[in-house]
Amino acid sequence: MKSIQITVDEEILSELDEETEVKLEGRSSVIRRLLRQYLSERRGARIREAYQKGYGSTAEESETSELAEWEKEQVWPE
Repeated sequence: MKSIQITVDEEILSELDEETEVKLEGRSSVIRRLLRQYLSERRGARIREAYQKGYGSTAEESETSELAEWEKEQVWPE
C-alpha cells in the first residue's frame, strides 16, 4: 500500500468521522472501499458506453425495431 496526501474540506471530514463505519474501521479503510466502488462504477459506465457505441442502440431498441420490420411481413387470416 502507498500513502497519499489529499485535501478534504473540514466539514466533509467531520461528517465522515461521525460515521460508525469510520469509527470501527478507520478513515483509510472506508475511503479505499469508496474508491473501489467509484472505480467499479466508472468501469461499468465505460463498458456500457462501448456497447452503445458498438451496437448503436440499446438491446431493447434493437428488438423493437426488428419486430417492427416483421410486423410488416405478417399476414392475418381473414
